[in-house]
Amino acid sequence: MSDDVDGPVLYAEPGSTWWPVLWGPVFAATGAIVELVTGPVHWVAWLVLAVVLAGMTAGWVNARRRVCSLSLTARTLRQGQEDLPVDRIVAVIDDEDALGRPLGGGLTVPRKTYEIPLELDDGTTVLAWARDGAALRAALTPLVGATPEI
Repeated sequence: MSDDVDGPVLYAEPGSTWWPVLWGPVFAATGAIVELVTGPVHWVAWLVLAVVLAGMTAGWVNARRRVCSLSLTARTLRQGQEDLPVDRIVAVIDDEDALGRPLGGGLTVPRKTYEIPLELDDGTTVLAWARDGAALRAALTPLVGATPEI
């Protein structure tokens, strides 16, 4: 995992895996098996259902991968569709109750993620987020410098 422009990726989360795309075909196969046991099978209907459900789930997974993914390089923190240059980050704040705008373009941080407050060079506080908040904090702190005490 490396980025040609910004250097190697220090931390990354994909946002979602592709395995949920299998839910639709598994559901359709289960339905076809139950129907096979009880009488004639409507193969075309089950095949169409499997393709439709897999397609809808693929769209959902693709959206999650765009909106909920993150990567950190030595130069850039990318959260969702927002890029933040690392040199704009002044400090990684230890205060868990700090308020600020979430990075990534959403109104709130994604569910099942931990907030990492960051102080920027203009004095504002923004909220970075990750499923493994401690790992993102550990990767960010050396890039920013010493964490201030509050």
